[in-house]
This record gives sequence, structure tokens and C-alpha cells, in this order.
Amino acid sequence: MDGFSELSPDIGEIDEQAVSEGLEEDPDTTLDLVAAMTAATDVKLQRLARKLAARIFLDLTQHARPDTSGPSRLVSSPYRPDAGDLDLDRTIEGVVEARAERRAIEADDIRVLSWAKASTAWCLLVDASGSMHGKPTATASLAAAAVAARAPGDYAVLSFSNRVVAAKSMWEHRSPTDVIDRVLALKGHGTTDLQAALNAAHEQLQRSNAKRRVVVLLSDCRATEPGDFMSAAKSLDKLVIISPDEDSAAAEELANEAGARWTTLAGPSDVVGAFNRVLDN
Repeated sequence: MDGFSELSPDIGEIDEQAVSEGLEEDPDTTLDLVAAMTAATDVKLQRLARKLAARIFLDLTQHARPDTSGPSRLVSSPYRPDAGDLDLDRTIEGVVEARAERRAIEADDIRVLSWAKASTAWCLLVDASGSMHGKPTATASLAAAAVAARAPGDYAVLSFSNRVVAAKSMWEHRSPTDVIDRVLALKGHGTTDLQAALNAAHEQLQRSNAKRRVVVLLSDCRATEPGDFMSAAKSLDKLVIISPDEDSAAAEELANEAGARWTTLAGPSDVVGAFNRVLDN
């Protein structure tokens, strides 16, 4: 793979300086390469790449605009300096889990409680079918990080092809790093059952008490399984669509008929910008 040896000059190593330079010079290619490394056969390289990818993706989405409407409520989130008071129960769970797995305690194992505005629930639908050509893994992982930034707890991330799989269900408590790691493990395959995906998103959002419920569909929207996906789209409270800019005709058609907002993106480095364009007035 072009550029791989520059970022990983030796077995089990990642040159983080080269990664930083690559993110400045060619962010899309570099993000794709880092995502590809997370599936390396070299176990050490795979582990390093997963940690690095999660850190980069979360850093890139730290300026995503959070939902700030509605009443405040206490939410548990990964530790950040001055973010709130220690969530003792959740932190103990994380420490016990780390010890059971014989690994070092990480920042995501430590939880804090803080007051947050969370009147919107989100469900991200990631198209993992064979029709999503190219290298969408970094894009999907960044999208998951962006959703987590907007709603620290009240969100779901689903991948779909001919079946729907939850990287994070609405009722689950998972760290952003864990969710990103699960999305990075996706492999494009199978057909595209768009109706099943939209119906699954609707079911997930019914589990939330939020007044506003938004489905973010990351897909080219070319359904290859039979089904009335248009009715499923129209039944949602709010649907927004983000599609690859080189394959957006079906997404535009779905958006126009379903009354959804939509935008395109050229690569993973445009994910936060695409979210802001399509979600904010």
C-alpha cells in the first residue's frame, strides 16, 4: 500500500512524526492508511494503530458542535480535566474490567459526571455493504466520533449491509474509543438493505426520551435489496444524509423525496465539516 512504509518503517512500529506530517500534507490518504493499519496481521502494529486512530479521530472531532438545547441532565463521560466529578460506580467497573483483561488502566476507564444538554438522540447508520467502494473505514470511524461528540451518551451507531449490526446500541454504555474500534473492524461486503437499516434506526431511537431524534445516514443510498425504504425514511422524525461526492445521485433522490437534508464529502477529513453543514442551520 502506497505510503504504508513511511508511516510504519519497521515491524510493529508507527512513526507518529510521519503520521503528523502526513495529516498536514495529505490528510485523507493518511487517515485511510492509519485505519488500514488497524487490520494489520502484525498484532503489535494493529494494537498501536487502534490506539493512534482513536486518538486522532477524537482530536479531529473535538470541535464538533454539541447539542446545547433542552434541559440539563447528569451524564457520564470519559475523563477530561475539569469535566466534572468522578463517577465512582462507572470508574470501578472500568478498573475491574481492565484488571480482568490484564491491561493497564486507560483514560476511558475513568468516568466523570457532569451536567449536559442532551435533548437530541442520534443514530448513525454506516453503510458497510459492497456498494460502498473505496476506503470508507476512516470516514465511518470519524463519523462515529463526531456523533459521540454531539451526544456523549444518547446515541447509537449501526452498520448495515444485508443485515444490521450494532457497534453501539442506544441502551449501551460504551466509551467513544470502544465504538471507534468496533467501526474500524468493519469490512465492506454484501448487499444493501436500506429499509432494514432505516427501520432499525427508528427502533433504536424509540428507546430514547429525547424530544428530538435524528438519523444520520452515511451511504450512497443505492439499495440492492427489495423493500419500501422510502416509506421507512419518511417515517423518521429527522433524516440527514451524507454520501460520497463521487456517488451521490441516489442519495440526492432519496433526500428530495423524503424531505431530508443531505450533503456530500470527498474524504474522511471533511467529516466534521459535513456534519456541520447538514445538521446546523
